[in-house]
Amino acid sequence: MSAAPDSPCQACGACCETDASWPRFSLEHEDDLALIPPALIKADGSGMACEGDRCKALAGKVGEMTACTIYGLRPDVCRACQPGDDACNIARKKHGMPAL
Repeated sequence: MSAAPDSPCQACGACCETDASWPRFSLEHEDDLALIPPALIKADGSGMACEGDRCKALAGKVGEMTACTIYGLRPDVCRACQPGDDACNIARKKHGMPAL
Protein backbone atom coordinates (compact mmCIF):
# COMPACT_ATOMS: atom_id res chain seq x y z
CA MET A 1 0.00 0.00 0.00
CA SER A 2 1.38 3.43 -0.93
CA ALA A 3 1.82 6.26 1.54
CA ALA A 4 -0.76 9.02 1.74
CA PRO A 5 0.06 12.05 -0.44
CA ASP A 6 1.66 15.05 1.27
CA SER A 7 -1.01 17.37 -0.14
CA PRO A 8 -4.66 16.91 -1.13
CA CYS A 9 -3.54 18.16 -4.55
CA GLN A 10 -1.46 15.03 -5.10
CA ALA A 11 -4.59 12.90 -4.79
CA CYS A 12 -6.59 15.26 -7.00
CA GLY A 13 -5.06 17.24 -9.90
CA ALA A 14 -8.49 18.38 -11.10
CA CYS A 15 -7.41 22.00 -11.51
CA CYS A 16 -4.77 20.90 -14.03
CA GLU A 17 -7.34 19.10 -16.18
CA THR A 18 -10.25 21.51 -16.26
CA ASP A 19 -9.81 24.25 -18.87
CA ALA A 20 -7.08 24.68 -21.48
CA SER A 21 -7.35 28.47 -21.17
CA TRP A 22 -6.70 28.44 -17.42
CA PRO A 23 -2.94 27.75 -17.12
CA ARG A 24 -2.01 31.15 -18.55
CA PHE A 25 1.00 33.35 -17.90
CA SER A 26 0.43 36.75 -16.34
CA LEU A 27 2.98 38.17 -13.90
CA GLU A 28 5.83 35.69 -14.40
CA HIS A 29 9.28 37.10 -15.12
CA GLU A 30 10.66 36.18 -18.55
CA ASP A 31 13.70 34.53 -16.90
CA ASP A 32 11.37 32.21 -14.97
CA LEU A 33 9.35 31.34 -18.07
CA ALA A 34 12.57 30.53 -19.94
CA LEU A 35 13.15 27.66 -17.48
CA ILE A 36 9.93 25.87 -18.51
CA PRO A 37 10.58 23.28 -21.23
CA PRO A 38 9.33 24.70 -24.56
CA ALA A 39 7.25 21.55 -25.22
CA LEU A 40 5.10 22.53 -22.21
CA ILE A 41 4.34 26.06 -23.44
CA LYS A 42 1.53 27.01 -25.85
CA ALA A 43 2.72 27.92 -29.35
CA ASP A 44 1.66 31.54 -28.80
CA GLY A 45 3.59 31.71 -25.50
CA SER A 46 0.49 32.69 -23.50
CA GLY A 47 0.51 29.80 -21.05
CA MET A 48 1.00 26.12 -20.46
CA ALA A 49 0.33 23.75 -23.34
CA CYS A 50 -2.57 21.35 -22.92
CA GLU A 51 -3.89 18.19 -24.50
CA GLY A 52 -7.60 18.86 -24.48
CA ASP A 53 -8.20 20.44 -21.08
CA ARG A 54 -5.23 18.67 -19.45
CA CYS A 55 -2.03 20.60 -18.79
CA LYS A 56 0.90 18.77 -20.38
CA ALA A 57 2.89 19.19 -17.15
CA LEU A 58 0.43 17.03 -15.20
CA ALA A 59 1.49 13.45 -14.50
CA GLY A 60 -0.78 10.75 -13.11
CA LYS A 61 -4.51 10.17 -12.99
CA VAL A 62 -6.89 12.88 -11.76
CA GLY A 63 -8.64 11.85 -8.56
CA GLU A 64 -6.07 9.18 -7.74
CA MET A 65 -2.46 10.34 -7.73
CA THR A 66 -1.03 13.31 -9.62
CA ALA A 67 2.01 15.55 -9.71
CA CYS A 68 3.14 18.62 -11.58
CA THR A 69 6.29 17.74 -13.49
CA ILE A 70 7.48 21.36 -13.21
CA TYR A 71 6.12 22.10 -9.74
CA GLY A 72 8.91 24.51 -8.77
CA LEU A 73 8.54 26.37 -12.09
CA ARG A 74 4.73 26.38 -12.35
CA PRO A 75 2.99 29.64 -13.37
CA ASP A 76 1.53 32.12 -10.90
CA VAL A 77 -2.04 31.09 -11.74
CA CYS A 78 -1.19 27.54 -10.65
CA ARG A 79 0.41 28.77 -7.43
CA ALA A 80 -2.68 30.86 -6.67
CA CYS A 81 -5.04 27.86 -6.76
CA GLN A 82 -5.19 26.54 -3.21
CA PRO A 83 -6.90 23.43 -1.80
CA GLY A 84 -10.54 24.24 -1.09
CA ASP A 85 -10.67 27.66 -2.77
CA ASP A 86 -13.24 28.52 -5.45
CA ALA A 87 -11.03 27.49 -8.40
CA CYS A 88 -10.19 24.19 -6.69
CA ASN A 89 -13.79 23.33 -5.93
CA ILE A 90 -15.00 24.29 -9.41
CA ALA A 91 -12.40 21.92 -10.89
CA ARG A 92 -13.25 19.15 -8.44
CA LYS A 93 -16.96 19.49 -9.29
CA LYS A 94 -16.21 19.15 -13.02
CA HIS A 95 -14.53 15.83 -12.24
CA GLY A 96 -17.34 14.62 -9.99
CA MET A 97 -15.34 15.03 -6.79
CA PRO A 98 -16.65 16.62 -3.58
CA ALA A 99 -15.53 20.08 -2.48
CA LEU A 100 -12.69 20.28 0.03
